[in-house]
Amino acid sequence: MSTDKIITVRPKETFISKQQLPNFEGISAQTAGTKHLCMHLVVIPPGGRAIAHYHNGYETTIYIIKGRAETRYGEKLEHSSINEAGDFLFIPANLPHQPVNLSETDEVIAVVARNDPNEQESVVVYNP
Repeated sequence: MSTDKIITVRPKETFISKQQLPNFEGISAQTAGTKHLCMHLVVIPPGGRAIAHYHNGYETTIYIIKGRAETRYGEKLEHSSINEAGDFLFIPANLPHQPVNLSETDEVIAVVARNDPNEQESVVVYNP
């Protein structure tokens, strides 16, 4: 018989990520004992943007719950993808990117999942 159990995480407060965005603690090695993934909620304030970065060796998926954002990506952040609530995004491992909230009045809220159980450890700040 298995001794595994379901773990519930109820985020109570935000923390500022290496990307300089408010995050709500979610599922990770630290909160749930995961071995291969993490998932959390990120907020991009009105007019806000993350610091350009990449995830060393890890893929990222994002589901936008609210708002509209541009994600600049590539070696010089020369490419762009504009996404809105209801969109799923896939960001390959090691791809430099920078999400930007396109609204000066509304926040962007998104669920972020990565195949890295230690959410912030693989984040590398990138200066194009």
